Parts: sequence; structure tokens; C-alpha cells
Amino acid sequence: MIEKKNNEKLIVTVTLADSLLYLDAHNYPKTPEEIAETAYRCYEEGAVIAHIHLPKGKCKKTVDLIRDKCDMVIQAGMSSDPIEERKELFESGSDMISVMLSHHDEYFPVSRENRLHLKEELEDYCRLCRKTKIKPEFETWHLGSVWSLNYLIERNLVDKPYFLTLFFNWPGGNWSPATPDEFFHRIKYLPVDSVISVSVMQTQQKIILPLAIVIGKHVRVGIEDYPYIKEGVLAKDNVELVKNIIRLSKEIGREVADPSEAKKIIGLP
Repeated sequence: MIEKKNNEKLIVTVTLADSLLYLDAHNYPKTPEEIAETAYRCYEEGAVIAHIHLPKGKCKKTVDLIRDKCDMVIQAGMSSDPIEERKELFESGSDMISVMLSHHDEYFPVSRENRLHLKEELEDYCRLCRKTKIKPEFETWHLGSVWSLNYLIERNLVDKPYFLTLFFNWPGGNWSPATPDEFFHRIKYLPVDSVISVSVMQTQQKIILPLAIVIGKHVRVGIEDYPYIKEGVLAKDNVELVKNIIRLSKEIGREVADPSEAKKIIGLP
């Protein structure tokens, strides 16, 4: 069981991609310039990690535009893509790259993702991350993902601390319920020295993210995950969603990490 870290400041990740479930949510950045500006505005409100599906052919440009504005941690998605299609991301200057620890099976109204990630591919990811000094963000959807992580740890292919994002209530074959029972059950089996962030799709986000904040874990918000500021009311943009989670954290009494503090927690230089 991972020890509770009462004094660890909250790391807020904002995901800047579009929503594949809520098709009425069009208020997300699309161009490198829009992505950089939105990332900066979220940074000003307290988000320290930007999870970005970097535009193909414009990955480095997008990263450079963000770097010109702030020292936000840039986390490059998307994890369903096979390693051979992500060469540009590894050359972009990102701090982190998203790695799916299991079969990627998502089911949305107008989009389907169904890709198998073999253990050999995960091993190659880890070796390439070490070579390029990019930190893997391991997407952890169920206990099978935890088995894969331990497989990599046992082979000395990943370095502490392990940065994990736990996913709940995303539709498809990797679905898991966004309930406190599921949340605590999965945490129970995670390796020591894990830095844990949480992504929840749909209205259950309002239950699980406050719980994560209270027990010392970290959170992810954004249009991609849940674009509503409250049920039935779309947020104006990602900035409003960041403001809301920062306000909630302050009400709970947990301080929010700045970029240098977040990098120390994550294990980034």
C-alpha cells in the first residue's frame, strides 16, 4: 500500500485535447499558437503539467512556443500511437511522454481506438525514454496495467519515481468504474515510489478528484476528460476548469505545487 503523503503539494495536469465523448465541446485549442496560449493561461492559474496531443508536423514548434511563455512541464500524448509513429514527439523537447501499459481499447460516438501494445514495445519505450531523457507517464487503466509496470520495474527499465495516471470511467474495453472502491483497490497494488495522478471521465469526476486531493494524490482536468464546470454547463475553456480545481484544493486545505516543486516530485531535472 502506498503511504499517504500529507505534506506533498498538489500537481495539476491540464489536458488540452478535444473531447471524444462530449461532441458539443468545441472550446479547445487547435493550432500551435492557440495551444501555447491556453497552456500559458492554465499555467498562470496553477496547472503545472500540460498533457498535449501535439499536432503532427508541428510538435517542436508547439513545444517551443510554450517554452517561450513559461516553464510548464510538457507531457506529450497520445499513448495509443505505436512507438514507430512517435519519433517526432521524442525529438520535440517534451519533458514527458504518455505510454499505455495495456491494450488501448476506447469506444466513443465517432471514434474507436483499438491497439495492442506488446511487452516488447513497452521495453523499447523505456529504453528510448532513458536515451532521450524523457520521463514516461504510464497510463494505468486497470490491474493488468500494474502487472505490466512491475514487469518493467523487475527488468530495471524504469527509474523512480514512477509517474502514473490512473484512468476511470473511460468507455471501452479498458473501462473501470469511477468509485471510491475501485480507486482504493487499484492504489493498493501500485508499487512504492509511485507519483499518482487521476483522470476521470464523466460526472463521477466530481467524486474521485476531491478524494484524490484529500488523500495526497494528484489530478488531471480538461476538456478531453470532462468539459463541464457543473452538470449541463460547459466550461468556457480549459482555464476555467483549472481555476475550479485549484479553488477546490484551496478549500480542502491542500497547497498547489509550482513548476519547480512539481519537477522535484516527478523526478525531472
